[in-house]
Amino acid sequence: MSSETAPPRPPRVRRTTADRLREALLSLGEHHGQVLHHAEKAWASITFAGTRHTLALLFAGDDAVAAGERFIAALPDHEFALPGQFVADAAVAGAEHRLLPSPRLVVECELLLLEDA
Repeated sequence: MSSETAPPRPPRVRRTTADRLREALLSLGEHHGQVLHHAEKAWASITFAGTRHTLALLFAGDDAVAAGERFIAALPDHEFALPGQFVADAAVAGAEHRLLPSPRLVVECELLLLEDA
C-alpha cells in the first residue's frame, strides 16, 4: 500500500500595514508605478499612535507618467481602506520629471497612518 499524503501547505504570509499601504498606492497609480523606496517610522502624540511613511514611486514611460500625474492630483483627497488604520494625512512631498532619454516621473509622498480605535 502506498500512503500518499498531500504536500505541506506553504505558510501563509501575513501582509503588514506597510504592504497594504504600498498596494493601495500602486492601485491609486493605476499599477503603472514602482516603489523605489519606503521608510516607516513610529509616530505618537498625546492622544494618537501610528506610523509616518515616506515613499518614492517611479512612473516610467508616457502612459505611466500620465498615471503618475493623476496620482499626484488624487493622493491628498484619496480615501484609503486600510484595516485598523486611518490615513490622517497624505501629501506629495516632491516630484521630479525627466523627458530624456525616456519620460519618467519620480513622486515622493508622505503619509501619516493612525491606529484606528
